[in-house]
Amino acid sequence: MDRTDSLSATFSALAHPARRAILARLAEGGTTVNVLAEPFDMSLPAVSRHIKVLERAGLIQQEKNAQYRRCTVNAAPLRAVATWTERYRPIWETRLDAMERCLMALTENLDDR
Repeated sequence: MDRTDSLSATFSALAHPARRAILARLAEGGTTVNVLAEPFDMSLPAVSRHIKVLERAGLIQQEKNAQYRRCTVNAAPLRAVATWTERYRPIWETRLDAMERCLMALTENLDDR
C-alpha cells in the first residue's frame, strides 16, 4: 500500500467516533476486545468490526492468547498523518494571522464609534 492509500485508510478508520474512542483507550495501554467493548452500547460483534477496520488501517495490532484477543495501538500511521498535516501548518497559520488582523481592525473601528 503506498503512502497516499495508507493515509486514506487511516483517515477512513478515524472517521467513526467509536473507532476514535477505541484508539484513545488503547493509547492508555493494550487490553482485550471485551474490555474495549464495555463502554459501548453495541454488540461485541459490532465492536469487533470496528476493531477490524482499525487493524486493516494498521492503527492497532491484535495478539491471540488462548480465547482472548489483546489489542495494542500502532502509532506509525498516526505519525504519517501528523507529518502530512504538518505541511499545511504554515498555510493555516498565515490565514489565522490574517483573520486576527482583520478582527482587530474591526474591533478598533467599532471602538472608534
